[in-house]
Amino acid sequence: MGNVNIDSFIGMELGGVTLLSLLGRGHTGTVFTGFQKSLKRKIAVKLVPKDKMTAQSFMDEAEVIAVLNHPNIVTVFDVGEYEDYLYITMQLIEGDSLQDIMKRRLLHPVPSQRVLDTATVIRTMTDTLDALAYAHAEGVIHQDVKPGNILLDKISRRPYLVDFGIARTELTEDESTFIHGTPLYISPEQARGEPTDARADVYSAGVVLWECLSGKLPVPALPAVKLVGLKAREPQLFYQQTPSQSSPRINSEMEQIIFKAIAPEKNARYENCLLFRNDLEKYAAGKF
Repeated sequence: MGNVNIDSFIGMELGGVTLLSLLGRGHTGTVFTGFQKSLKRKIAVKLVPKDKMTAQSFMDEAEVIAVLNHPNIVTVFDVGEYEDYLYITMQLIEGDSLQDIMKRRLLHPVPSQRVLDTATVIRTMTDTLDALAYAHAEGVIHQDVKPGNILLDKISRRPYLVDFGIARTELTEDESTFIHGTPLYISPEQARGEPTDARADVYSAGVVLWECLSGKLPVPALPAVKLVGLKAREPQLFYQQTPSQSSPRINSEMEQIIFKAIAPEKNARYENCLLFRNDLEKYAAGKF
């Protein structure tokens, strides 16, 4: 929301919801905690300036998300307009993003505690892959799967996939060359501006899996635009180490799973998220 004073939004009333505090900022908008008077509950409210997205595209986005009903996908309640802003209200998850959790872990004084344990990573990723598989079955490709878009409930530790702000439906023709997603996690075909399918989300989830297990991705220190260019032209050179080289916790079996998920050519990847999830479950059970 640019240079707008966030404090000026606190206390604002939007469709029966009072904005209480800032939750975070995304590519297109800002998310607040809100209080819904009618049901006396806290919810999340995303505000997007109208100059960032047209009202029609925003409503289209909301419709895409609203059809999704899955225990690992945040529920959308309502959408609307207020002066120069569009807003969407949704389920509030009390917890932190996977990104924030990993950042805190990296600061732990004990080296062995600087990454999430493997069992937690696999449980988080299998649930996330199940959510993605469901979205894909409904014709929705997320296109921005990353640690910052996976929230973990602080009590149940259940992961929730959020921010379908750049998602698209398979029924929508999207032949533009606009680059969707975050450079570290997007698939090579996204970096080239090509149409995407479920395998783009498979790639991104594979990168998230690798990062969760290693703590940090071995990529060159380049500006975002150069990272996108490298991934588009020479995706096989994007990572400076193999998964097993980046962490002793990644054995040959897990490396095989990661390699299949992040294969530069989409035809070499898992065909869908269910196959990816099934291999993770086999690994956890010692049967891979």
